[in-house]
Amino acid sequence: MILDVKNLSHGFGDRAIFDNVSFRLLKGEHIGLIGANGEGKSTFMNIITGKLMPDEGRVEWAKNVRVGYLDQHTVLEPGMTINKVLKSAFNYLFELEEKMNAICDKMGDASQDEMDKMLEELGTIQDVLTNNDFYMIDAKVEETARALGLLELGLEHDVSELSGGQRTKVLLAKLLLEKPDILLLDEPTNYLDANHIEWLKRYLQEYENAFILISHDIPFLNSVINIIYHMENQKLDRYVGDYDKFMEVYEMKKSQLEAAYKRQQQEIGELKDFVARNKARVSTRNMAMSRQKKLDKMDIIELAKERPKPEFVFKNARTSGKVVFETEDLVIGYDKPLSKQINLRMERGEKIAVTGTNGIGKTTFLKSVLGIIPAISGKVHLGDYLYKGYFEQEIKAGENTCIEEIWEEFPSFTQYEVRSALAKCGLTTKHIESKVKVLSGGEQAKVRLCKLINIETNILLLDEPTNHLDVDAKEELRKALIEYKGAVLLVCHEPEFYSGLVDKVWNLEEYSVFTNS
Repeated sequence: MILDVKNLSHGFGDRAIFDNVSFRLLKGEHIGLIGANGEGKSTFMNIITGKLMPDEGRVEWAKNVRVGYLDQHTVLEPGMTINKVLKSAFNYLFELEEKMNAICDKMGDASQDEMDKMLEELGTIQDVLTNNDFYMIDAKVEETARALGLLELGLEHDVSELSGGQRTKVLLAKLLLEKPDILLLDEPTNYLDANHIEWLKRYLQEYENAFILISHDIPFLNSVINIIYHMENQKLDRYVGDYDKFMEVYEMKKSQLEAAYKRQQQEIGELKDFVARNKARVSTRNMAMSRQKKLDKMDIIELAKERPKPEFVFKNARTSGKVVFETEDLVIGYDKPLSKQINLRMERGEKIAVTGTNGIGKTTFLKSVLGIIPAISGKVHLGDYLYKGYFEQEIKAGENTCIEEIWEEFPSFTQYEVRSALAKCGLTTKHIESKVKVLSGGEQAKVRLCKLINIETNILLLDEPTNHLDVDAKEELRKALIEYKGAVLLVCHEPEFYSGLVDKVWNLEEYSVFTNS
């Protein structure tokens, strides 16, 4: 047993997240940790990594287990280069080297006894360094950086200037270089493009050690895991097999429970009715009492509370002109060009997916079309009568509660209208009253979608809207975009989300200045 979690209970304020749950991780298990947004998956990761103390219960790791955690919220310090971050995976070896050098410095003044001890310690350190390929670190760093497409950025690149996807790759590369005994991966595919998702998939399929993976990307999950832990209503249930197998068993269990519940409710009704009619009559009082006893002893079946399912419906503004936008020799970038000249045109009602590898400028392209950042050269001609809606990939959540966040945007709404707008997006009362920043990534995305569906638009520009969203919310968003009458420009790395939704795919790699991307 690598990890044993017993009787874990935890909550935030009056919101319980886990109620007496247990979990175990065995050697070689590839676990998918799944559940709707806000069920506590990331909280669970924070508890088992010791970042968060649970209210009750215990977490026991096997001795000397090295755990590697890919956390979406890791801060990369400005001024650090990619090379420096990747090499920090070997910090423990560099510390051993320093120790070795310090021993060598003291040798000149040592007695024979001390000398023997020092030589022995030096030998041990030397073995550890050699066994861990210490003298090949540069080559290893380069090899992993190449596999994840970081080499063409240049290893001296400052990490604070990276896109979301490039950041994820740097953290992932560092983690893989650390070669931990256990990998903990929190939505690793969120910012990765198709070819790097494929690379990570192969890596995990061949990975001999155990890992725990949180992901809403079902095809990816199915291809790499053999155990599912499902989080729902403060419980954690274990299923053997992949996600499809889990769904089959889960649906069956659910319908069996519903049938048992119906039967029991009917029986309770009949018993109560009998007791009410017969308890007053002397001749039938004993029969009534025995049925009352049966009622009192009964284990009442409770159905899990249905989670509120989100409903997204985009409001249509008046029709735009025929051309939504047209780019004329547009070159995008910040201080240096990211693209060759782009000449593209979007017409009224068209739905287009924008794809391409990380760091190629998909977000930059959206922001250039919107005029948020100036083009390096060339022009964007916007059409007439445009009512734009923009969903940004990442936004720093401030101190507002969900209610305040929506109210600021829609000051004319009543309290009731604000609450029902948020509830429509699948947020419960407890979430609605919380600060946005304490919500999970998926719940924060729902708050931002809430703003978008309450304004009238005829062009939606969406930058990775599916990141963090659970299966239900993703499906609902897809349906809403199919029904939407306006134009949609969508950056997305999930073909199963946009196929059948868009009319065209623009692959920005065709315009990239990185020829080998």
